[in-house]
Amino acid sequence: MDGDQAGVARYRAFISYNHRDAAFGRRLHARLERYVLPRRLVGRETPRGKVPRRLTPIFRDREELPAAHDLTVEVRAALAASNALIVVCTPNAAASPWVAREIELFRALHPDRPILAALAKGEPAEAFPAPLCEGHEPLAADFRPTGDGSRLALLKLVAGVAGVGLDELVQRDAQRRLRSVMAVTGLSLATALGMGLLTAFALNARDEAERQRGESESLVEFMMTDLRAKLTPNQRLAVQSAVTQRALDYYAGQDPARLAPTSQERFARVLSAWGEDNEEGGHLATASARYRQAYAITGRLLAVEPDNPQRLFDHAQNEYGLATVAYRKGRLAEAKAGYGRYRDLAGRLTRLRPDSIEYRRELGYAEGNLCTVAVDAGDQAESARHCAESLRVMRDVDARIAEDRHVQAADLINRHAWMSEAYKVSGDMERAVTERAMEEKKLDIEMARYPDDRDLQADWVALKQAQGGLAYVSGDARGALSYLAAGRVRAVELMAFDPDKARARRLLARIDNSIAYVKQNPAPRRRK
Repeated sequence: MDGDQAGVARYRAFISYNHRDAAFGRRLHARLERYVLPRRLVGRETPRGKVPRRLTPIFRDREELPAAHDLTVEVRAALAASNALIVVCTPNAAASPWVAREIELFRALHPDRPILAALAKGEPAEAFPAPLCEGHEPLAADFRPTGDGSRLALLKLVAGVAGVGLDELVQRDAQRRLRSVMAVTGLSLATALGMGLLTAFALNARDEAERQRGESESLVEFMMTDLRAKLTPNQRLAVQSAVTQRALDYYAGQDPARLAPTSQERFARVLSAWGEDNEEGGHLATASARYRQAYAITGRLLAVEPDNPQRLFDHAQNEYGLATVAYRKGRLAEAKAGYGRYRDLAGRLTRLRPDSIEYRRELGYAEGNLCTVAVDAGDQAESARHCAESLRVMRDVDARIAEDRHVQAADLINRHAWMSEAYKVSGDMERAVTERAMEEKKLDIEMARYPDDRDLQADWVALKQAQGGLAYVSGDARGALSYLAAGRVRAVELMAFDPDKARARRLLARIDNSIAYVKQNPAPRRRK
């Protein structure tokens, strides 16, 4: 919001809803106006203006509109004086001409101001009013129990109206909610023990504690999974220790087998994310312990519902985690067995949901892991089979998707690299070189699109080292040194940009070792 808009706007937001959904609209209005933003954010300049302590006032139309008339003068004035529009989305709202008109008028008056969707009932296709889907898809806060849940959805709306990052609200809110739910649970227990005659009150308190517990677990899971994926490694290192400790405090002393199934699922996902962080930090023994804890939970849940896709997926991630720890410890047979079970679970997922791109990609990853183990073991037949199958699956995914092109390109680049290694193991240098050339072509395209992507640049350095190795074993020492020199220049640039980047350090050390080896052991000339 610029200065002129700030001077005109009277309301932080306008809540648009069908009056059959008035109860939800009233609750939402009250919760938004009661929400207190973190002190460290208050006063910050954002596109919506300065961040306030509270989101007040928020306009909610309390009167049913006459059936035969247009929007009232009061409603038009409120829309004109609002910084954001929140649309309560239900099948009732989708069928309401008044909600549609409010959306159209707000968009006409303020094309640059946000329109936020609060999904309360139904699926988006049946709950979103038609004007809401025109142009850019609105930010959706899914209040359904199967979606974001009440608390996380509210935070999404607060972030959208205030113009702040969701992760900034979630981190502070999770800490507050965890303290709150601990207090409520303790109070509920004390009340139940000390006031046996007030059974109804105790049951209500317990239900409230369970509700808040579910919201708190959802926030903890969000911070340990979705949020961590959005952070850079340095940011993750700074934030994750505090988040992990909160998660530990929350679940300490609880028997996972006695938790509700949804709580068990969340606990397992938190343990898996924790294991992944330990693995990335090189703490393999701790990572293995966390994965095994999660594996035991997901295994029990899967035994109860063997065809539940989410439970299959969660269990597959723990199979992958345990196999990866084994691989990093050099236990190739154990890693191969674990990756095989991961591949079997991914295959079951694709058979249950043949149209799922996510599950098909998991199958490609699993075949790729088996490819890696076979290459490291020098198994020609297995490496050729698994590497080719992984490349085939990823090409199939590439042909099906319209989004996540950058992620998919990275997957294909990786698959061409390992296909080259499989050909190298079998002694087919010509095909190995061809696969590296295909990898380079895709890398060049992605680097042109994303010139600041350091991971792509690191992939390019690794490619130059691999091409240098192929040239060397083919008898071309000069060509090998040329590839390695080009890779070294880029590796030095990466080190200068981020001296703490572990992969850049490893790549530079490997290239220097390769250059020294080739100079000391020049390959014989190839016969013409």
